Amino acid sequence: MQKSIFYKYFRSCTAVVFSSILVLGSLFMLFASNYFKEDKRETMQQQLTIASSLLLTSSEYDDESNRVTINSSSLTAGFQTISIINDSTVFFTNASGVIQIWCEEGELTKPVHTVSSKIISKIEQDGSYFEAGRLEGLYSESYYTYGMNIDMGGSTIGYVFISEPSRELSSFLIEMIKIFALSSVAVLLLSVVVTYYSTIKMVRPLREMSVAAKKFGQGDFTSRIEVTSDDEIGQLAMALNNMAQSLSQLESMRRSFVANVSHELKTPMTSIGGFIDGILDGTIPKSEEKKYLRIVSEEVQRLSRLVRSMLNLSRIEAGELKLNCQQLNIVDTICQTLFTFEQSIDQKGLDIRGLDVGKVMVDADADLIHQVVYNLIENAVKFVSDHGYLLFNFYTEGGMTYVGIRNSGEGLSKEEIPRVFDRFYKTDRSRGMDKNGVGLGLYLVKSIVTLHGGDIIVRSVQGEYTEFVFSVPSAKTRASAIVTGREKEYTGGVNSSGLVPVDMADIDEEALSASEGKQQESRES
Repeated sequence: MQKSIFYKYFRSCTAVVFSSILVLGSLFMLFASNYFKEDKRETMQQQLTIASSLLLTSSEYDDESNRVTINSSSLTAGFQTISIINDSTVFFTNASGVIQIWCEEGELTKPVHTVSSKIISKIEQDGSYFEAGRLEGLYSESYYTYGMNIDMGGSTIGYVFISEPSRELSSFLIEMIKIFALSSVAVLLLSVVVTYYSTIKMVRPLREMSVAAKKFGQGDFTSRIEVTSDDEIGQLAMALNNMAQSLSQLESMRRSFVANVSHELKTPMTSIGGFIDGILDGTIPKSEEKKYLRIVSEEVQRLSRLVRSMLNLSRIEAGELKLNCQQLNIVDTICQTLFTFEQSIDQKGLDIRGLDVGKVMVDADADLIHQVVYNLIENAVKFVSDHGYLLFNFYTEGGMTYVGIRNSGEGLSKEEIPRVFDRFYKTDRSRGMDKNGVGLGLYLVKSIVTLHGGDIIVRSVQGEYTEFVFSVPSAKTRASAIVTGREKEYTGGVNSSGLVPVDMADIDEEALSASEGKQQESRES
């Protein structure tokens, strides 16, 4: 049978409380017993001091004969008083340990007994003797016995002992055990109740997490766990909620991805199949075959671009695409790409600005950066207004080179800007103007730029322009010198780009070296 964490924790806490009570009770009994014995010893020492004083006052020492005479009548009277008051036994032995006077409960007797030499030696060595026992067979039950020597004339004349039954300790301990037992039962019951409800309170969120996790495993990511604390349990609940949110977003992206891919594949394949069937069955006349074959070719190219983009994205996201970084002039890359769109640029009568800046060297993968530039320029040419402009802007900061590509036109709305880098996202306007696009271009651009350690942002003002600015690492080069500065306002021309080509003869070598050193430090940091 599976044991729940509730019973494990409850049983552990109860065992700890019970064990603590047992240990506490044992220590309490031990300390109480020692305290009682020490108190009894101090009391008996005081009584024995009185008895010793009586003995000394009842004795006379004769210097000539070197003998001690004891007034037994006065001494026995004092011993009787001490014995009656304290319910104790008081006796006196000579120097050899033989009992001379014995007073028990006020009655005088003289049992034949000799205190052992071991006890006598202990008294002589320590000055006193205390034990809880039968005094080597003198008593039939356990007694507390305290003894000390009596000196007179520089020598020991005898020893005085006082004994009391030790049953008082047993009675004392029994009463303490009763009190402690009642207190322990009350504490144990209270601890059990508190532990039970605190355990339920602690385990409840764990059970809720278990139920939610099972739902997550079944694909239901709508369940959320209530966070009622900021401890480890609360942090775990927050982590599960965040995980559910991420899984929900991933699931939505996955479904959207599958739906978009299916749609993008279905449309060109339907067109291709329809036109080819029309040619084969003669529905399309011979004179029109070339026209429709050209359409089929365009659709095939569209499918090829879709597959290529998806493969590149898959390699980037899997970490399989390795960068082959080299120093390259990104202005040349842009110019070469613009030649590809020369026909569209001429048809729209576009004005190209900002490319008269000399060399702008970056450290990047030439093929991937060409794809970034191609996709951005393709978008810019596609959505630029007739007789508008394309503006290119360059500046460096913190070891990164920033490239801006702006096109005049209608721009993007505030609702569209946050989504332009999503997979398969196409704005409403682009759906009418971009029949061949698949909505992966900008997502691929962002992935490539991120792979280079850069970033890309979009700026747009509706009715005026749209601009994409991406960054890649700057390259160390002395091929040309560029005075850099962040643009303040786009006004067109060389100065508005923030990059001014200058002659190497006009550059101070020390200043150039310092500038390159700062760029290197920025890249390394």
